[in-house]
Amino acid sequence: MSKEIEWIVQTGDARLDKLVAEELPELTRSAVQNLISQGLVFCNGEPVLKSARPVRGDRITVRIPEPKVLDVEAENIPLEIVYEDADLLVVNKPKGMVVHPAPGHNGGTLVNALLYHCGNSLSGINGVMRPGIVHRIDKDTSGLLIVAKNDFAHQKLALQIQEHTFTREYNAVVYGNIREEQGTVDAAIGRHPIERKKMAVMPPSTAGSRNAVTHFFVVRRFEGFTQLRLRLETGRTHQIRVHMAYLGHPVAGDPVYGPKKVITSLCGQCLHAGLIGFQHPRSDTYLEFSVPLPSYFTDFLSKLKEK
Repeated sequence: MSKEIEWIVQTGDARLDKLVAEELPELTRSAVQNLISQGLVFCNGEPVLKSARPVRGDRITVRIPEPKVLDVEAENIPLEIVYEDADLLVVNKPKGMVVHPAPGHNGGTLVNALLYHCGNSLSGINGVMRPGIVHRIDKDTSGLLIVAKNDFAHQKLALQIQEHTFTREYNAVVYGNIREEQGTVDAAIGRHPIERKKMAVMPPSTAGSRNAVTHFFVVRRFEGFTQLRLRLETGRTHQIRVHMAYLGHPVAGDPVYGPKKVITSLCGQCLHAGLIGFQHPRSDTYLEFSVPLPSYFTDFLSKLKEK
């Protein structure tokens, strides 16, 4: 059975999709836009376009349809579970594993493994192809991500990410010698204007670009490379990879944003999500988890000459 959420606009002059996404943080921006395109978002009882700008006093209604029956198959794929309770799991994803099914990756994903492990105990907010997925990391990025077992937990965790209170730290090896011991990249990210499968640093005024902030700290220096610890303030698609390339220090092994001569032995970017921290959605207790660097990462470091 579908459900309806309704409220009165308190301040005007915001695009409808932005307004709905802010009012319903449990929905991703793409999920909001999908609802609008299906004619399921109304202003004063009339379906409207995402570019509409409701004014103060307008009545917004969002009709969320009943979740479809999941047609993604459960697969008995081993998972490294760092933490689990009735509301959530923290999983250490290996390099090479896709998070959720997509064209070309119908099986062998983290979602397939989660369905086998959790059965029906996964949140449904992000749709039938992404049950439980609160945030994601790229296929060739290893490390920690959190999975919600119910919609209550998903909403609470998504709000922390939106409010930048969800801690995410990464380790990376980048090309070149970064001069500073630490620094911050504050540069908006949007879809590349020509290569549509890539993201790029864009002027903040560009349609579709979103603010992105990455803090970095030097861990070790090598000849031709620098090992970094990075903390995300925001979580845009390919954020670390784009920001490091923007600085002129792309992530080692990155086949998309790095140099044309790729370090093939790394089988993708040398990037590991080593730490996450958050308030538990039910108890509000702060939890923090970390995992050591994986073998592909330490093997690469062992081949470098320290400065």
